[in-house]
Amino acid sequence: MADVITAPLPQLDPDGVFARRSGHEQVVYCQDETSGLRAIIAVYSTALGPALGGTRFYPYRDETAALTDVLRLSRAMAYKSAVAGLDLGGGKAVIIGDPARVKTEALLRAYGRFVQALGGRYVTACDIGTTERDMDVVARESRYVTGRSREAGGAGDSSELTAYGVLQAMLAAAEHTWGEADLTGRRIGVEGVGKVGRRLVGHLVEAGASVLVADPDHAAVSAVLARYPQVTAVADEHALRRAEIDLYAPCALGGCLDESTVSELHAEIVCGGANNQLATERVQKLLSDRRILYVPDYVANAGGLIQVADEIGGFAFGRAKARAARIFDTTRAVLGRAVADGIPPAAAADRLAQQRMSEIAAVRSIHLTA
Repeated sequence: MADVITAPLPQLDPDGVFARRSGHEQVVYCQDETSGLRAIIAVYSTALGPALGGTRFYPYRDETAALTDVLRLSRAMAYKSAVAGLDLGGGKAVIIGDPARVKTEALLRAYGRFVQALGGRYVTACDIGTTERDMDVVARESRYVTGRSREAGGAGDSSELTAYGVLQAMLAAAEHTWGEADLTGRRIGVEGVGKVGRRLVGHLVEAGASVLVADPDHAAVSAVLARYPQVTAVADEHALRRAEIDLYAPCALGGCLDESTVSELHAEIVCGGANNQLATERVQKLLSDRRILYVPDYVANAGGLIQVADEIGGFAFGRAKARAARIFDTTRAVLGRAVADGIPPAAAADRLAQQRMSEIAAVRSIHLTA
């Protein structure tokens, strides 16, 4: 197996989003020729504690695309942990390849060796392309794994509390926009009905909303319609955005909000489970100019992180759900800060996260003697 290599960050374009001054503490390239593993682990911050973040297994077009994704995702995880009130930092890992073709026990265990080599600076969990069963395999080589199956003593599928947390954020956004934390009769479009989107649809139906869905995976749409016949499927994501909806919930891959997609939207609120929804920082202003309220993704989707974080100390679902319910209050605080400071909600969330990381890091700099 190759050694762990910590590499300098390359200059990435366009927009210079992640240049050499990206703020990341550590970026690790992992490669094992025998198993075929090619992975990158990024640690953005350990100011609040070990960097927790999932492992994404995805067929990136090249290494630069994988690096760009892992840097964005790890930064978002740090901010997500901070705003959620967790004593954890932010990190992320990506494995390059098609999980349907190249995922093997040997590859996952090789990856686990690299996670173990970081000595607890990074704690991994599942993400797109990986499951709690995969984390059970990774855990055979590393102590620093969460998001494991319930049979192995873990929290199981983290999409359960991710969707629940998104619902709480939606209710807070509804209160902010319409004066009442109620979704009854509201038309809500859910883009992506995978693990999180499917569960979110169930919560919305129970909340009395009228739900529209779109997903290129026809089987996933069919499964949702079979369970919730009152839900309406539209042709594609463009039709969903153009529909007369009150709230748009992106629950697929990131980067879904750009100049083109924002111009299609008729919704008053954007609040969903996808990570890194804004393609560029400029999109914040576009949403604001169109008077569309954007709930920052890492505020809304923190429930999954809360669930797997709870596992570190011995998982208790009731305790984790109670903490995820506080996403309502967190969202309310972010939206209130945005109004008070005259800035977009995403900027307000960033300020709250940066403030907490800075303040707690300062507290932890106090040297104590026995």
